Amino acid sequence: MNWNHSLTQTEYLFIAVFVLLYGYYFFRIFRVARLLGTTAWATIPKFFLRTGYFTLLLIALLGPSFGVVEKELVSEGKDIYIAVDLSKSMDATDIPPTRLEKVKYELKRLIDALPGNRFGLLVFSTEAYVHAPLTSDQGALTLFIQSLNTKLVPESGTNLCSAVELALQKQLAETSDLTQTKVLILLTDGEDFGECDPALAGQLRRYGIAPFVVGVGTETGSTIPTPKGNLRDKDGKVVQTRLDRSYLRQFVKDTRGSYLELTSSSGDLTPLISAIQTMENRLVDQRKLEVTTNKYYYFLVVALVLIAIDILVTVRTFKL
Repeated sequence: MNWNHSLTQTEYLFIAVFVLLYGYYFFRIFRVARLLGTTAWATIPKFFLRTGYFTLLLIALLGPSFGVVEKELVSEGKDIYIAVDLSKSMDATDIPPTRLEKVKYELKRLIDALPGNRFGLLVFSTEAYVHAPLTSDQGALTLFIQSLNTKLVPESGTNLCSAVELALQKQLAETSDLTQTKVLILLTDGEDFGECDPALAGQLRRYGIAPFVVGVGTETGSTIPTPKGNLRDKDGKVVQTRLDRSYLRQFVKDTRGSYLELTSSSGDLTPLISAIQTMENRLVDQRKLEVTTNKYYYFLVVALVLIAIDILVTVRTFKL
């Protein structure tokens, strides 16, 4: 037998009070009986009766658990991979405080708005890397998002397709059911310098993954601040970064995905959240657990019966 609770000072206090009061009661009753020249043994059955239901009430209060029940735990949701561009251009300030800080803020809001789903986090520049594996632990994922910065990746270029290829690989490797609802979210400023495999778009369509692409930045753009001043290219010119909307829209067209933008500090991902919420949930996890159940009510019912007997049945304390 297992117990859901343990005896505390409160329970010990009740036990002490019960014993002391009943001890004092016995002392008084037997003293009066001796003075009257009679006996008070008729009080003994009542003592055992009251001790019995007092003990049963304590047991019920402690929550006794016994007997094994098998329960099936089913979790439904979506597998969502988020790929974040960590190239130097994401430090641009055309969306204050920076593009990347805006992305981090909105991602935390997105995760809070989509409970019950599994999230994975990828980062990319020239190459893509797994920053957080697929997990339903939103607290841990929030910490991973908070740790994002452009120094996490070794190179500064941008290759959007490397992130898509890694996301596709991870989605297929971690989900045995090909009908599982898979979501891919890409957040980038669109300044891409990589080349895509022509078959990549076909693979996404084949496995039912329609990417959501979020363009981050403005067409006006801005410089990229660094500790040594604005970032400069090899020729010494100040780098000006802008949102490449045309490239991202073409990518979405090829992959049959969806496109939206974060172009100001007041922008948000509400349309993206709404779109994901309308997608069908599928089985994410299923397992069987053996659990013991709290059987307090057995002891409580018996205690109540004994209390009723105590109230209804009277005994003569003294034999005169």
